[in-house]
Amino acid sequence: MNIWQQFLWVVYPYVMTTIFIVGHIYRYNTDQLSWTAKSSEFLEKKQLRIGSLMFHFGILAVFFGHVVGLLVPKSLLTNMGISEAAYHQGAIYGGGLVGIVAFAGILLLFIRRTSNARVRATSSTGDVVVVVLLCIIMGMGLYNTIGFNLFVGGFDYRETIAPWFRGLLTFTPDAAYMIHVPLFYQLHVIFSFALFGIWPFTRLVHVWSVPVSYFRRSFIVYRRRNAVHNSRI
Repeated sequence: MNIWQQFLWVVYPYVMTTIFIVGHIYRYNTDQLSWTAKSSEFLEKKQLRIGSLMFHFGILAVFFGHVVGLLVPKSLLTNMGISEAAYHQGAIYGGGLVGIVAFAGILLLFIRRTSNARVRATSSTGDVVVVVLLCIIMGMGLYNTIGFNLFVGGFDYRETIAPWFRGLLTFTPDAAYMIHVPLFYQLHVIFSFALFGIWPFTRLVHVWSVPVSYFRRSFIVYRRRNAVHNSRI
């Protein structure tokens, strides 16, 4: 194991995680007015509505799939009666389906941001970097889930990437787990941590400000101006 491998699978994840945490604290304390998704709905609505719904629905399902795959030990699922074959089929077809939905959504948002002149004119460098990085990460994830498993050969990341990731959480990372992981799986991990590194400085911070109170809001009661005028006559 060389120094480069130690850096990629031990040092680099912690550097990106530190930037993620410190960056959020710094931005929240110094620049709360920019803590927003900067909606461009008034510039173009149709593509945004379709792409955003597909992306957000798909990415939530993908997130929970990653939580199960990375944080729940393989032995625990086996003891629960979930066999390797059943898990593998669920990951390919279930994970593949929501992955396609999420990827199609972010691809549509990318096309919208780059092809619509008004949206492109109001996009910052960070906006473009985020959407491009998401396209790369999700494209690789989709290839790993469907393409690699179906056409190259099965790969059980629960015996390599998962224990390595859990080691990061317990501050006992073992880079040896990642040495023989297929290239696109490695790149998927590297680019994902890169996204965490730039997260605090982009529109992605709005993820932590879900408007829960919006669903408990009171309805706004209003009248048309001409209706008020007629009632006075």
